[in-house]
Amino acid sequence: MIEPKELIKKIKTGDRKSLARAITLVESTRQDHQTQSKLILDQLKHSSGNSLKIGLTGTPGVGKSTFIETFGLQLINKRKKVAVLAIDPSSATTGGSILGDKTRMELLSKESNAFIRATPNKGSLGGVAKRTREAITLCEAAGYEIILVETVGVGQSETLVSEMTDIFCLLIAPAGGDELQGVKRGIMEMSDIILVNKADGELKIVAKQTSTQYLNALNLFRHRKYDPPNFPKVMTISSLNADGLEQVWSTIQELVSWRKQKGYFNDIRKNQKIASFNRELNNIFQERIVGSTKIISEINSLESKIKLGIITPDAAAEIIIKKMLR
Repeated sequence: MIEPKELIKKIKTGDRKSLARAITLVESTRQDHQTQSKLILDQLKHSSGNSLKIGLTGTPGVGKSTFIETFGLQLINKRKKVAVLAIDPSSATTGGSILGDKTRMELLSKESNAFIRATPNKGSLGGVAKRTREAITLCEAAGYEIILVETVGVGQSETLVSEMTDIFCLLIAPAGGDELQGVKRGIMEMSDIILVNKADGELKIVAKQTSTQYLNALNLFRHRKYDPPNFPKVMTISSLNADGLEQVWSTIQELVSWRKQKGYFNDIRKNQKIASFNRELNNIFQERIVGSTKIISEINSLESKIKLGIITPDAAAEIIIKKMLR
């Protein structure tokens, strides 16, 4: 493993191998790797914050990988450096990625101005991995101007990505009205742009109908103060044919520009830092519990008492918290 100082130097030059190694350090649970990663992140924190971070979510089969590849290539043609952080479901036996998004973005992965990292979520909730935010920081330090974060896409708890990105896009497949019932209100309320994908061929008319249904649904929601009057937007696109993707980029730029002018852009980022702080506190508490044989022993003892009805789960949790705060 290269020394942290050498990694920092190479990351700043945009070296992709060094960036990948640094992300591996950040994701590792080994104590020596954690020590090194904290040093690297501390040195690079002032080099971050200049990129545009775009979160992408949607159910499996909606075409997220195809959209990212086509959209990423479009951005590279505009002379942008693009990083993709794709969060994959984990194998229950090995903990590794199941889908391997990088293999499905063959053209984008060949571009010198693109960086693709597929990371297993390892059971982390919210559609992202435990250290996605740190990986974003490293990509920013390496000079990537646009960072696309693709969630696992296995349910409706994918909203955590909206707390670490500037723009949150929800991809939808063309479907009948019943499909709208399956999309939870929470994920729609957090979406800045809803993209109805696969608007080509026989599905083009269905896609337009689906777009209208989602637009009507959005009209029932309370207007968000950090949105212009015409947002959130619903757009029909075809990732396969690249139809509408130029308009997607224009729409993203329009929203970012308006939020910056009104001061909302930085306000949102500040609130995201507080949310990150709270999540890190939870991570530290969990690590302390797992790393303490005394607390684990106490938990096992309390679990036996809970099963016997001697103590309630709430009371047992209070006991553990008091022991941790001593």
